[in-house]
This record gives sequence, C-alpha cells and structure tokens, in this order.
Amino acid sequence: MPTTLFRRGRLSTPEHQAATALVVGDDGRVAWMGDEDGADRHADAVDVVHDLGGALVLPGFVDAHAHVSHTGLGMRGVDLAGTRTVTEALDLIAAAVRASRGRPVFAHGWQEQDWTRERAMTARELDRASAGGVVYASRIDGHSAVVSSALAAASGAAALDGWSASGFVVRDAKNAARAAFDAARTPAGRRDDIETALRAAAAAGIVSVHECGGPLLTSAEDFADVLDLGRRGDLPGVIGYWAEAVTEPEQARALMALHGAHGLAGDLNIDGSIGSHTCLLRDDFADAPGVRGTAYRDVAGVRDHVAACAAAGITSGFHVIGDAGMDLVLEGFVRAAELVGDAAVRASRPRLEHAEMIDDAGIATMARLGIGASVQPAFDAYWGGREGMYAERLGADRGVATNPLRSFASAGVRLAMGSDSPVTPFAPWAGVRAAVEHRDESQRLDPATALASHTAGGWGLAGVEGAGVLRVGAPASFAAWSVAELGLAGLPRLGGGLPLPECLLTVRDGVTLFDSRA
Repeated sequence: MPTTLFRRGRLSTPEHQAATALVVGDDGRVAWMGDEDGADRHADAVDVVHDLGGALVLPGFVDAHAHVSHTGLGMRGVDLAGTRTVTEALDLIAAAVRASRGRPVFAHGWQEQDWTRERAMTARELDRASAGGVVYASRIDGHSAVVSSALAAASGAAALDGWSASGFVVRDAKNAARAAFDAARTPAGRRDDIETALRAAAAAGIVSVHECGGPLLTSAEDFADVLDLGRRGDLPGVIGYWAEAVTEPEQARALMALHGAHGLAGDLNIDGSIGSHTCLLRDDFADAPGVRGTAYRDVAGVRDHVAACAAAGITSGFHVIGDAGMDLVLEGFVRAAELVGDAAVRASRPRLEHAEMIDDAGIATMARLGIGASVQPAFDAYWGGREGMYAERLGADRGVATNPLRSFASAGVRLAMGSDSPVTPFAPWAGVRAAVEHRDESQRLDPATALASHTAGGWGLAGVEGAGVLRVGAPASFAAWSVAELGLAGLPRLGGGLPLPECLLTVRDGVTLFDSRA
C-alpha cells in the first residue's frame, strides 16, 4: 500500500486540536497527525500527497443495521417512496415491467399515509400493471407487502398465516413471498446488488456496515456473499449478524462457524413494525381497535437463546419495537441472567435492534445487563411526533414517546446508529441530524454524542474497542466533508435549513473507497 499524506484539511481529533494533516502508512494506519509545517516535512517522504482543500475530516461512519443485498435490489428496482397515489405507484411499476421485458419487479417504499385514498394497492391492480407478471411491492418498513397473483401462486403464500385475498401479506405469507422472489435472482445479479449497495454506502461516508441476515430474511448464500464482498479492500467492511435462535452453546458455536457470523442477533424478530400493525403492544393500536400486534417468540425462547449464546461467549440479540415486545424480550434476558449470571450476559455484548418503545425500567435493565441499542433516529424524523404516522397508529402520546435516545445515553446504554436500509437510505448525517433534532426535545442528543454513536458506537457495539476515532496508530478509516457551516466543537451545523455535509472522500484502512473527484 502506498504511503499517503492528506493535507490542508480540518481534522477533528481530541489529541490534535489544530491538526490539518495526517499520514497513512503502508499498513493502512495513521502514522502521523499535525499541522501544515509538519506536513511540509513529510511531503517528500510519502508516495502520494492528497490535498483535502479545506474539507472537514472525521472518523468514517458505521451503519449499525442494514440489509445490504435488498438495498441494492431496491436501487435497481422501483422506488415508490414519495408517490402520492396508488395510480402513480402502479404507473411506475408498469413502466419498470416494460423496461425489464417481463422480468420480476421489486418495488419498495410505499406507505398508505402518503396516498390520497390511504389504502394499499391490490394484487389485481399489480396483475394489470405487470400483465400478469411477478411483482413484490414492499411497504417501506419491510414488514408487509402486496404481491402479484403470479408471485402468490409461486410462493404458496395464499395458504399461509398473514395472507389476505387482496394480495396484502404479513408474517409467514410475506416471508414466503419474499423468499420466492429472492430465489429467482441469479447469484451474479445478487452480487451486483450487494456491490451497488456497498458503493452507495461508501459514497455516504460509511466505512463499515452491520449486515442483518437470517433464514427468514435472505439466505445463507446471500449472507455469505455480503460478507465476502465486505472483505474486499475497496468496499466498506461488513460485520454480519445471523438471526437464528439456538438453545445450546454448541449449537450457537456451530451456526457461527457455518455462516461466519459475528453474532446470532440482528433481525431475530420478537415482533414486527408500527406501520404494519405488527409490533407487540401493551394496548391496542389507536387506529385498529382490538389489534395489539404479533409475538414471534416467547419468553422461554428468548431465555434459552440468550443463555446459550452467553455461555458460548457469542453476541445475542433481537429485533423489537413495541412496548409489550420490550417487556417480553427483557424478561427473557433477566431469566437468562438467572441461569448464567449477569456477568456472562454482559460479557457477550448483547444488542437490541430498534427498541423504539421502552420505559425507564426497561432502560435500566438494558444498562444493568449490558444490552446495547442499535437505533435508527431517522425513524423519528420520518414518522415520529404528535402528528406523524406513529401518532396515527399509536395515539399522540405514545407516538411522540418513541426512540428515547437521550434516556438511553444518560443511563449508560451503549448506542449505535444505523439506517435499516432499505427502510431508510444510507444517509448518516440525516441520522445524526434526526438525533439532534428529535421531535421530543427531552430526547435530543448533542451533536458530539450523536456523531460518536454513529462512528465509534457502531464499532463498540460489535466489540471493536478503540475504533472510530482519529489518532496515531488507529486504522485510517475516515471521510472528508464539504460543510456549509461549523458549529460547536468544530462539528457541522445541521439545523436552520442548512444543507447536510457532502461527502468528498471515504477511506477505509488507508484505501480510498470513494472520491468525488474520480
């Protein structure tokens, strides 16, 4: 690897308050940091000099929850986000069918709240738009979809729990339809999708992604491809979590070895989502009396999985959103700790994905047992507050009380931020801004804490201590940004209508992943 001097930037680092330059050694680590006088002395000794042109240099972002293959699939599919009518969405799908010459079409991002008649499309409408073809139209949260009749027939979804005659699918029917659609992708096409998604992450200043895979989410082959491409030096790295439950330590070790996973966690679902009426609630949905969501596993299952993983020294974790879902999963953790001890649970570095509806007692339990929170602040920006989709589903008081970021941080719960892409896009500064401008003022994070949660926090949640900072001896993984205006602590100002920082350069372990000048 060539040695490189990056100079004439603005470096944010506690060790060098006025640093403007750094040298990356041939081992991919930061060899020196300092000012321009020091840069002059290093210029003739390195292989390459890169002028940063005054850009702000910060540690590279970590996206702590993503679905990489499906992100790439969505990028070459039909983007329904922002459509305002069912007709507009169907027209986009029909155009994609014509362009693809009848090949299966993946459409993602619709939500009925955006449509004037506030209803989902139907299988019959998809059939007309696709001339009888295969279409999977995923709701924005990924926990429900509408499928064409051809896909329903091919997957057997109509015989499964969660099927509706309208073509709307949740639970088992949704999983079957999604699996059948994914199975039709070629291995080469899947790898192309993965590379496309990882390149998009790099262009957003992301140097590492936590992939959430599993038997009900993708496939073993898909997961293996994501991990494999994450080992390429010219793409962001990938830390993979496999969502499959176990009951014995030996079983946990065998699954880890089989899949090359970093943990048995991620989207091992306790419940579903708020938007699809499938998260597990203590009280009814405000807009669906009598409905309290879906429990995908029980306390005993959580206990056994956590205890087995802790005994094996393996990270466990679950997807959980609703308040009753949080009650269930935390009771399972407490019972597991009674079996193997609090220290063993803490040492395994467990994690919960989303954790959107949790009370103070639950947060205290997470802090006591060392359970980290992988959160998506963009969810609050998209759907939170007293008038958003969450308020419609939950009522204003519950809707505004989701995603208690500051409460997590104040209690000492380890925080990491992600996008859940393709639910929301790779856009880490949008996530940082959403945390800083949380709709509940009492839950806002300061910019430095928010940034740390989206950088070092992601590494910490994966058990990689000391990463996500700029210092001599650390991996040279950083991004350079064009910033409209700096605020406190030398960080970008994110409010007041200012544009978000623009990524100019992304470097992972000394290798350039993205350069806006290329």
